[in-house]
Amino acid sequence: MNANNVYPIGTPGKKWGDDERAAWLGAQSVKRLYAEEVLPQIEALKNDFEVESYGALPIDPERYPLFAVKTRNWNPDLPAVLITGGVHGYETSGVQGALRFLRTAADRMAHHFNFVGMPCISPWGYETINRWNPNAVDPNRSFRPDSPSEEAAAVMNHLDSLGVEFIAHFDLHETTDTDNSEFRPALAARDAVSHDIWDVPDGYYGVGDTARPAFDFQTAIIKSVEKVTHIAPPTDDKIIGEPLEQWGVINYDAGPLGLCMGVTKATYVTTTEMYPDSPKATDEICIDAQVAAITGGLDYVVRQYQ
Repeated sequence: MNANNVYPIGTPGKKWGDDERAAWLGAQSVKRLYAEEVLPQIEALKNDFEVESYGALPIDPERYPLFAVKTRNWNPDLPAVLITGGVHGYETSGVQGALRFLRTAADRMAHHFNFVGMPCISPWGYETINRWNPNAVDPNRSFRPDSPSEEAAAVMNHLDSLGVEFIAHFDLHETTDTDNSEFRPALAARDAVSHDIWDVPDGYYGVGDTARPAFDFQTAIIKSVEKVTHIAPPTDDKIIGEPLEQWGVINYDAGPLGLCMGVTKATYVTTTEMYPDSPKATDEICIDAQVAAITGGLDYVVRQYQ
């Protein structure tokens, strides 16, 4: 399918310029509020964590401040864990799962790890339910030097300022039906290429880093998540067109692709992928599955160092 034939912005066969990007931005609208659904939860975390400002989005700095939360009584003898959510703002359980873990489950593991959480990396995307940022740039392909994404650049700058070496990084995502109905057609139109419709996996799956796949770590995550929700079956031994590494897991080359998963040198890294549009899922199941992915992975890491 050539999505340029159906997407309402742009000319088939011609990459978007400033006018098309402006037209796309003008078509977006606020559908939920960062100030209501996210910021109060971050504020509440001040009871247990340090909450640090690391900038604001230039499209509206007052509306879109950026916050990270950090273990208050940081113990330099403990390994550190990074939890990121909302790199793609439309992926709700990524944001809410990061917040819920920090609120409900981090304390259980506080004697094993220090935590840094960045629960909503793309607040404009969260409000407008978008994968892209206001410039029609995908933050999760932008974690690289001279990043074209303000969101990704702010994360990298903040992590550099911390000077922390992480042992694990959980980047929380979703795969939704809108990947086919909106994002892939928009991507095809923006880049003047053809994108085939793919099968959206029905259930949870994980993405490891090709350079550090951590097979047993990924297995532990799957075993934890399947207690909460179903694992996506493959199609022809593939998930979203990528070969199956193991049940429920594929690998991407995170660094060259500019994925958030590749932003640290952590030994254990994963991108989680829930499917909120499944008839077997609810918002609560998706959030709980994100928490289960983190706890299952961390329980495995703890066992490696006992």
